Amino acid sequence: MIAIGSDHGGFALKQKVIQYLEEKSIPYEDMGCHSEESCDYPVFGHAVAKAVAEGKCEKGIVICTTGIGISISANRHPGVRCALCADSVSAKLTRLHNDANMLAMGAGIVGENLALEIVDVFLNTAFSGEERHLRRVQLIEKI
Repeated sequence: MIAIGSDHGGFALKQKVIQYLEEKSIPYEDMGCHSEESCDYPVFGHAVAKAVAEGKCEKGIVICTTGIGISISANRHPGVRCALCADSVSAKLTRLHNDANMLAMGAGIVGENLALEIVDVFLNTAFSGEERHLRRVQLIEKI
């Protein structure tokens, strides 16, 4: 299951990502927000990160205007590796090399088509499991 959340700045793009998930029959839980009314991104970044950190959801997607604040909020949770991506190469490499379990995007940075490509790559790329990458991910978790 994918946990997904946004603030008001990411709400419209979140709705497009939800449509993509539904079209692909990918189960998800929408952690809010539920409108374009002004709200605070840490609330929704934390909600998604908590679901991922506790194992309730396998991966998470968070969206705000830049992706920066909501990714910082998500990364406060032990076990969460949230990567801010604005291109599909970064999305692929963060899965292959960092085993990122959360994706952050900036709705004001990426358009709908690119965002959906990033989501597709992120969700469909497995961690390489190579010894050097595994060692590095383990070091991240120890610190």
